[in-house]
Amino acid sequence: MRRDVFQAIADPTRRQIIGLLSQKTLTLNGVAENFEVSRPAISKHIKILTECGLIVIRQQGRERFCEANLGKLKEVSDWAEQYRLFWSKKLDALESFLATEVQTRKNQH
Repeated sequence: MRRDVFQAIADPTRRQIIGLLSQKTLTLNGVAENFEVSRPAISKHIKILTECGLIVIRQQGRERFCEANLGKLKEVSDWAEQYRLFWSKKLDALESFLATEVQTRKNQH
């Protein structure tokens, strides 16, 4: 099953894992040590993050290392940016309207 980035970041534990791996590469056990949940639960989160491309696992000897692939977050950033622009325009228009209203009321008194 191919998952998308939005599914992955919807979960707070997965967001924490991404944050952790954005700082350094860790083994699967190294990731699990940072959480109060079971190792199988962390493995499930890692699997989802891998399926959507937010982390990459590479084998080195007997160890499996997890690395963040933060470039995939650009999809989220691009999506959110359209709404940031929309709301910035709306709030700028509201600010302008309110400034005009204040000035109008000052002139009436």
